[in-house]
This record gives sequence, C-alpha cells and structure tokens, in this order.
Amino acid sequence: MDTLLSGQIDFKLRPGSDETLTRQLYDQLRATILTGALPSGYRLPSSRDLARRLGVSRNTVSFVVDQLAMEGYLDASQGRRPTVAAAAETKLVSGRASPRRSPIPLGVSRWGALLRKADWPFANEGKPRPFSPGLADARAFPHDLWARYLRRAARNALASGATMALNQPVLQAALLQHLIEHRGVRAETRQIIVTPTAQAAIELIARVLLDVGDVAWLESPGYGGARAALEAAGAVVRGIGLDRSGLSFKGRRDRPRLIFVTPSHQYPTGRLMPINRRRELLAFADTVGAAIVEDDYDSEFHYDGRPVAALQGLDDSGRVFYVGTFSKSTFADVRTGYAIVPAGLVEVFEKAQRHSGQIVPAQMQSVLADFIADGHFAAHIRRMTRVYRARRDRLVQALDAAVGRALKIVPPAGGMQLLAHLDPRRDDVGLANRLARAGVVARPLSRHMTGERTERGLFLGFAAWNEQEIDAAAVLIGRVMRR
Repeated sequence: MDTLLSGQIDFKLRPGSDETLTRQLYDQLRATILTGALPSGYRLPSSRDLARRLGVSRNTVSFVVDQLAMEGYLDASQGRRPTVAAAAETKLVSGRASPRRSPIPLGVSRWGALLRKADWPFANEGKPRPFSPGLADARAFPHDLWARYLRRAARNALASGATMALNQPVLQAALLQHLIEHRGVRAETRQIIVTPTAQAAIELIARVLLDVGDVAWLESPGYGGARAALEAAGAVVRGIGLDRSGLSFKGRRDRPRLIFVTPSHQYPTGRLMPINRRRELLAFADTVGAAIVEDDYDSEFHYDGRPVAALQGLDDSGRVFYVGTFSKSTFADVRTGYAIVPAGLVEVFEKAQRHSGQIVPAQMQSVLADFIADGHFAAHIRRMTRVYRARRDRLVQALDAAVGRALKIVPPAGGMQLLAHLDPRRDDVGLANRLARAGVVARPLSRHMTGERTERGLFLGFAAWNEQEIDAAAVLIGRVMRR
C-alpha cells in the first residue's frame, strides 16, 4: 500500500501560515525522503490523488515534484509516477534513521587556533554604550549633506569613466592633498591604496611583506587588531614595551621584519613619540631592513596645538607604510580606510588588493572625494575637535568626582579615548565585566598587552557621548568600583 495513502506519513500543511503551502509540502516531502521514511524506489501517488488527499491544488503538487526531481530526490519521466531516487534516503534501523559514520571533524589553521584564544575583537554589545572606544559621534555628523553627495554619486555613476579603477584617482588626489596639509605626508597620488577599513590595510601589508616565521614588533600595550593581522600572516609577534617616548627598543638584539607603531597618539596610552625617538626608529629600521607600519588611527583630533606631523613624512628610504581611516574622523558606518605604500611597491599592492578583494565601491570613493575637496571634511574635523576636547575634559572631571584616586588619568593630547590606570593589584578584566553588566563599556588594559609584562587599567572612549551620558556613566563606574 502506498505509504502516503496509508496515513503512515502525516503531512501537516497549515493554510494561512507565513510559509506557502508549496514550501511546506516541499520541506516535508524532502524530509521524508532524507530520513528514509520513503525508501529508494518508492513510487509516489499521482499528482491528482496526492493533491486531493492533501487538500491542495494539483499545480502545487506538480511544482514540488518537479523541483525535487530537478534536485535529484525523485526520478520522474513522462507518463510514469515519480519514484524516490536511489541513495536519496538514509537507511532505517528499527524505524529510526541509522547513524552515519562519524565524519572527520574540520580543523582550523594555526591562525584560527590563535583566534579562538584571542581577546580581540571584543564582544559586540549591540547598541554602543559609554564608553566604547574608537567611536565618533554619529549624531553630530552632517548626514543631510552626506546624503546629497550620495545621491549625486549615484546619478553620476553610469557617466563616470573611472569606475573600474581599484583606487579612484579623484579620491587619491583629494585625500593626498588633505594629508599633505594636515599630516605632513610625502607621497604621490598613486601610492594611496583604498581599503574597506584600516584593519584591512594592515592585513594587506602584513600579507605582502611577511613570510611565516618572520619577526614582527608590536607595541605593548598595543592594538589587538594589528596582532591578529600579523599572526594571520604567520609572523612571530613580539611585544615591545614603552617608555615616556613610546616604543623602547634600544638594546634589543632581535631583528624584526616589520615594526607596528602608533607614534602620533600611542594606542592605547595616548603617548606622543617625540622627534628624536622617531629618527632613532627610522635609523634602526634602515639598519635592519625592517618595514614600519604607522597607524595614524585618530590623530586628526589634537587638542594641544597643531597635530604632530606623521612619521611617514620623515622617511627618506621608502619603508614607512602610513595607515588611516575615515570611520574615526566621520562616523563608524563610513567603512573606508587607506594606506600610503612605498612607490616601488604600488603595483604589487594593487595586485594583492584585487586578489584579496580589498576593494571599496567606486561610488563611496567618489562621495569621499567630493566631501574632502569641497572642504566639508576639514570643517567637520575642526568642529568635532572642539567638541571632543570638551568631552575629554568632562570625562576626566566626572571620573575624578566619582572615583577620586582609584583611577590615575593623564588627559591625552588628542584622540577619542583615554586610559585610566588602576592599582596593579586590581583585576581590570573582572572590573570591566562588572561594568559591562552595569551598562558601561570599559576595555581592560591588560588585554592590550603582548608578552609577560602586564599593566592594569581601563580604556574609555569619550568622543561619542554627550555631557549627560558621560556624567551618568561615570557615576556607574564609581558605584561599581566601590562595591
């Protein structure tokens, strides 16, 4: 007797459900085949009979049967009732699907294993909360103006003759002019490689320059994203401690292939690398043949005098890679970064960019180019520099009122976040977890360390939060720390 007609297979079709009857019948009939409830060679009822018994149209049944036949679950030929294809089902044992032979589990690479143990990136808390570091105030961005540029770029897209270029010359030219004027870089327009994020630029540099086993230096404490990118390239990452002038490398005997630094606003301490240490670092890199990756992640915002010129502008031997991003200086959804690479490596980086898919849509590049060229980018930075400076001062004052000497803060000269040092005996990870449960984001300093040396503190962003939000979150920090 036909199993379908005997009632042993109970199709539960629900008219009025969010799923169509066609989808319901497809899923249930496919499942009966996969589990072996309908064995290989079983002949289905005619579409007319099946439609009548299920209370659906014949067209619905015919469509499902044709789809399953196309996918190989059924054998169907004109004038014959469809049958279950050979080996389409799982054999049954005592009425239940027999277990399949245990498959060999998938493994991960060395980098994948490292990522499983990594503390970066930090968990996504959903909606941003004070004091998430690295966030610009999206509420203060000129969104209406930005929308006009987006609409104009969309209208002009078909008429543009440069949409096939990886790196749009119009953005390269506008961005370079801005960086020459405000960051003191020295380059040609073609040296700018536009990437989806600064992290993508760092990873691209690491992949092009490093072989497995090469030594790479990273500031400690330092940027976890850089460590992830360097380890992905197979590098042996060594954390280099800091002194008052930044990266403290004198007396070291190892010879790095790459050195990652944040000289204009050290991440996360906020320290500035003075000119003498910069020159020493360049001379050292010349001596050992190392590349220097300069991450200028938020140095557009400087509160005490003019921003310090980039290390790249001092480089005479073509070994500094300058990395920046628009997501800090505009708002987080502008996912565009860039790197200035040495002139002799432009071609290989363009090839690496294409093969790794690190490409920014031409329309976004066009919008950014116009936004910069028309002066709105610089104007926004000037305005937000005043706003962020006031928020930095407000956070320092609010924390002093809430916790007093429990946190030691040296206000940074620039940037979008500050570091509050804790007593070395305090558990900054545990404190950060308690703060998260209270509704405040604070990154533990110890998680930014590479190597055995450990410092304790909280890394707090202030740029995205107004005075009321800063005051309220500081009060919460005080309550949690007094428990």
